[in-house]
Amino acid sequence: MADQPEYKIHLDVAFKALERIDIPELVASCKDPWYNQTLTRVNESVVRLGIIEGEFHWHKHDNDDEFFFILQGHLQIDLEDKVIDLTPMQGVTIPKGMMHRPRATEKTVMLMVETAAINPTGDGVS
Repeated sequence: MADQPEYKIHLDVAFKALERIDIPELVASCKDPWYNQTLTRVNESVVRLGIIEGEFHWHKHDNDDEFFFILQGHLQIDLEDKVIDLTPMQGVTIPKGMMHRPRATEKTVMLMVETAAINPTGDGVS
């Protein structure tokens, strides 16, 4: 992982209920190639903003599904037997226990929905 970008993962909840969340403002202020911020908590889940360019490592989440929804850019999610291509206004749920690797060859902005207990870097890493 020496040529991987440094992951900036912020697990603190940035916005409380009833606070307005301005995604374009957050994107404009981001200078990191791999940025992940928990936006808000909804019951036992969280909504996270991902602003990425480059590739993440192979990993899985043993107990948690993970939903990706693309706002801008292009995300590819490598699975062991195929690649899922996502463009703006498309999403996919990766089931718990499935090895996957998200990657973006251009700046990509996405929302992720997952349980608050998930380990964003994965439970199994390769």
